[in-house]
Amino acid sequence: MRDRWLRIGALAAGLFAINIIARAVSRFAYPDNGEAQDRVSLAMFAAIGLVFVVLAFLWGRQRHVGDVIGDLGGGAVIACALTILIGPLLFGGNPFGGGAGEFFAQIWLYAAFAVGGFVVGYLLLVALGKDYRSRQLARIAAIRAAKPRKVVRR
Repeated sequence: MRDRWLRIGALAAGLFAINIIARAVSRFAYPDNGEAQDRVSLAMFAAIGLVFVVLAFLWGRQRHVGDVIGDLGGGAVIACALTILIGPLLFGGNPFGGGAGEFFAQIWLYAAFAVGGFVVGYLLLVALGKDYRSRQLARIAAIRAAKPRKVVRR
C-alpha cells in the first residue's frame, strides 16, 4: 500500500512541477502577451496529457486496469487541486481571481487532458496486446495448449 501512495504522490508532484514551470515561463518570459501565455498553458496541458499517455502505457502492462485508473485518478485529483489552489498563490495571484468560469474551466481542461491521455495510452496498449489482461489470456491459452487432451472412455 505504501508503494501505491508513493506512486500517486510522485505523479501529483510531477504534474504540479509541470504547472509551476509553465507558470514561471508564462510570467517571466511573456508578462504582457496574453496569446503567448495561452500557448504556454496549452503546452502545459499537452505535457500533462503526454504524461498520462506514457504512464497508462507503462503501468497498464504491469497491473490491472482498475489499479491503474485508481493511481492515475488519485494523482490527477491531487495535482489538479494543487495546480488550481496553490499554483496561483506562488506567483502572487488569486485562485478565484478570474471568476468561477475560469476556475471551473481549468478543472474541466485538466480532467479532459488527463482522461484523454489515459484513454490514448491504454487503447494503444490494448491494440498492441501488451496489457495485463491480454497477457493473462495468452498465458492461459499457452497452458491449455501445452497439456495433452484427456481421453474419456465409455
